[in-house]
Formats: sequence, structure tokens, C-alpha cells
Amino acid sequence: MSETSRIHRSGLSQERLRRLSRVLQGYVERGEIAGVVTLLHRHGALAHVDTLGWQDKAAQIPMQRETIFRLASMTKPMITVAALTLVEEGKIRLFDPVDPWLPELAHRMVMRDPDGSPDDVYPAPRSITLHDLLTYRLGIGWGKSSLRSRIFALAAAPLAHALQIPNAEHLAPDAWMARLGELPLLYEPGARWLYHVASDILGVLIARITQQPLGTFLRERLFEPLGMVDTSFVVPPEKRSRLAVLYAPAPEGELAVLDHPVASGWAEPPLFPSGGGGLVSTADDYLRFGRMLLGKGALDGVCILSRKTVEAMMTDYLTPEQHTHAIFDRTDMWANRGFGYGVEVRTRQVGLGPSVGTFSWPGGLGTAWYADPQEDLVAIILLQLQNAIVAADWRSKIGEDFLTLTYQAITD
Repeated sequence: MSETSRIHRSGLSQERLRRLSRVLQGYVERGEIAGVVTLLHRHGALAHVDTLGWQDKAAQIPMQRETIFRLASMTKPMITVAALTLVEEGKIRLFDPVDPWLPELAHRMVMRDPDGSPDDVYPAPRSITLHDLLTYRLGIGWGKSSLRSRIFALAAAPLAHALQIPNAEHLAPDAWMARLGELPLLYEPGARWLYHVASDILGVLIARITQQPLGTFLRERLFEPLGMVDTSFVVPPEKRSRLAVLYAPAPEGELAVLDHPVASGWAEPPLFPSGGGGLVSTADDYLRFGRMLLGKGALDGVCILSRKTVEAMMTDYLTPEQHTHAIFDRTDMWANRGFGYGVEVRTRQVGLGPSVGTFSWPGGLGTAWYADPQEDLVAIILLQLQNAIVAADWRSKIGEDFLTLTYQAITD
């Protein structure tokens, strides 16, 4: 099939997609971002690829389709899938306590007041389960509490540096778990959604169950089977020229360099491979991951998960009461979406954007993907700008523009 035929089959108007290119180019020209890669895949066809601006603005290295990006929290869905493969193999059950593998989390104490004294505690009524970790309801994580700074300090390098988290500790996985185990829970297991920490724990859990380094397991069981050739916790020397510069907004309106390929935090294997935010990847690699999930766990004859497992992953497990809570400064975080296993799920369409049932999870360094089963669409946007996304929401209007101008191009 010719490229023209494939694009026609996608049901996306190329003329209308040029609006998307023009609008995103405006962000580059105004200096709001250095560069961006976007990719749209629909009805089995790659319908749109755009590479705009600069991978390295100072060196005038153009953005490329093969540019490597720091995924930050777009790592989380991959760790979730890895954990679910162990469920399918019978190595752990969804509602099993994780105590045998993570004794540091056994016999937890719970703070009576999350904003109060960490010494005013009572015994947790039950153990933490895998289901609690997958739904971010283990009882501890990023969010408002008197332990906030101590919990943030457990963010692993190099992501902690990229997010400029103060006093971040540099600990190997076992030492990290021991430090986490010193803290009481903020809430009882299952009671409240709290961000990030659960995915880092999942990475340790996977490594302990499989008795393999996390990166090795991911490579052998997920990346190599799916043909994700550039996804890893480290960027080796031969690929360093493809790593985008990571920027941060500067007070004078310019872009400041936070992480550069010449001296990148991702140049060496991390002391702690962060399941919450440590991976790098490309648009094409992440497309294969997104297509696998859109395909109910299989891609090109390779089955990673069963259909029923993917359906479980895309189910909203938050209770009505939990939908009323948020983290950071978001008061309506769960108004139009829920949370399954490692991904958010749209529960209501808002404006010109993703359909009900769309699943996704973005990264705070400016990476996002959306898999829309109703439209048979995977949409990916990758840039590198610190805090472009906070609490799973774009702080830049580029996110809203990307979705609006993607969905307005659907013509079938």
C-alpha cells in the first residue's frame, strides 16, 4: 500500500493537519519551546509525523524523528505493564500483600493526621497489595502532607535533578526501600490516591520477584519483543547525539539548559532505575507501546498482555470520594477522568478532544501520549521543557492545541 493510500485510510485530513504544524511552529518561533516531535497513528496507518524546531537550539541541531527524549512519568505505564505480566505468569496476584517481596512495607503505621506529627500513628488495618500499588493507593506518595519534603527527597536521579527537587537522596534500591520503610503511611492502604512513589516501588518489586535488574527485565520482556530499540534507562555514547537538550523556562523569557547530552544525567546507568520516571525513548518506540495497548495487549503477532488484563488496566478504580481529592493545586483533577493501573482514563469528553475511554499518562518534562479506542488513534507529542506538565496536566497551552488540532482533522 502506498503512503498516500495509508494516509487516506487513516481518516485524517492532511490539509487540516497542516493547521497543527503551523500552530506548533508558532511555539518554536516565539521561543516558548526549542522543538517538538508529533506523531499520529490511526486505523493501522501512520498518518502524520512532524519534527519542528531544534533538538539543540544553541548548536542549531534540528529536531529529528529519531530524537531521544527523557520520558519522566511516561515511564509509569511501562512499569505497570511489566508488573501485570508477572500477574499473568502467576508469580504474584493482584490482591496479594507485597510483604514477602517488600518486607520494608510490612506492618505499616498510619498517621492520624497527614498534616500532623509523624509520631501520632496507629497500625494499618491491612497489608499493602499489588492492586494498591497499581492504583497509587498504597497510602504514601507525592501530595500535601507534613512529610512532603521527605517524600520528595526520595525522587531518584537523574529525574530529581531535572525537576530540581531539593535535597534529593541518592540511594540504591534496597537502601531506598529501607528509607521509605522508616516513614509512616499518610493514609490507610486503599484510602487515597497519591502520586509517583508507587511506580518506583513497582520497579523494586519487579526486580525482586524476577531476580533480575529492572532494566534487563524490561528489555527482555517488553522492549525487545515490541521492537522498542531506543528505550532504556541510559543513553549510550553511540546514541548521545540524538538526545534532546532539556530546557527550563528562564525569568527573562529565554530557555535555560537543565540537562545537555555532553554531560547528561542519563549518560550512565542510574544507581536507582526509577519506575516512576527514569526511561528515555523515541516517538516511534512509544508508538509501538501505545499500539500494543490499543490492540488489547498485542502488536504484530507479539502478545504482551491478554485482552482481559488490558481491560482491567483501563478500568477506573477511584471511588466517588476519591474523585473529589487532588494533588498539588488541582481541585478538579478527577472531574473528567479516573485512574486505572498506571494510566488515567477519560470518563467524559470535554470540548474537542479525547473520547470517553481514552487512556494516557504524560511526563513532567513535556511528553504526552493518548490512545483513543473509539477513534482507533494513538497521538504522541514530545518536547523537553521542565514542568511543562504538572499533576498530569499541561501548564503550556501547547497541550490543548495539540489535542484540538488533532481531533479537528478527523474526517471519517
